[in-house]
Amino acid sequence: MGTNSCSKELSRRRCIKSALVFGGISLPALVAHGAVEPVMESTPQLFKKGKSRIEGYEILHSKSEWTTMLSGAQYNVLRKGGTERQRGSILEKEKRPGMYACAGCTSPLFTSDSKFDSGTGWPSFDSTIGINAIEIEEMDWMHSLDGAEVRCRSCGGHLGDVFGDGWRFAGSKTGKRYCINGAALLFHPTDGGNELRGDLPPPNKVIQYEPALSRRDL
Repeated sequence: MGTNSCSKELSRRRCIKSALVFGGISLPALVAHGAVEPVMESTPQLFKKGKSRIEGYEILHSKSEWTTMLSGAQYNVLRKGGTERQRGSILEKEKRPGMYACAGCTSPLFTSDSKFDSGTGWPSFDSTIGINAIEIEEMDWMHSLDGAEVRCRSCGGHLGDVFGDGWRFAGSKTGKRYCINGAALLFHPTDGGNELRGDLPPPNKVIQYEPALSRRDL
């Protein structure tokens, strides 16, 4: 991916897009010519760009309630659409069997079986725990260098983005790469160990966040 050369000022989408473009790779061209045939999972619910995050979901809270329930890092990601810095979450390198849930409402989202090491600096998954777990921004992201926003379908919390470049990674079995902010997740190990919050940084590292450019408290 060449993510080590990406400036810290680049957003996740711009970083990935730069790596593809300057690497001389055209995802749409490869798909169109049959060089890439990703295995598709069932399509989750879609939502239109700009959809409100504070209405139309099963789990709703006021802004003051969310700020009380969530840490500053969790609120910035889940409710304001922020992005944590690369390698900013302890969950990026988490390898134990278990389940990943939404840090906002505890709804199950991903399992460890779908997690793979993308090397991008964010927890990556190739599929969700079920089509009702998330919703995806309505756009042709499978044939674009841009990703589509991914939200928790239960509470509308921003999770990250999904890209159609999973074919570039040995760990993806579906052709998809759900690039998820660790701060949006809670990890529950299968062995019954303690819950691990994704807003915790790796040892000796402080999490930093990029401001939400176009996503606000919708």
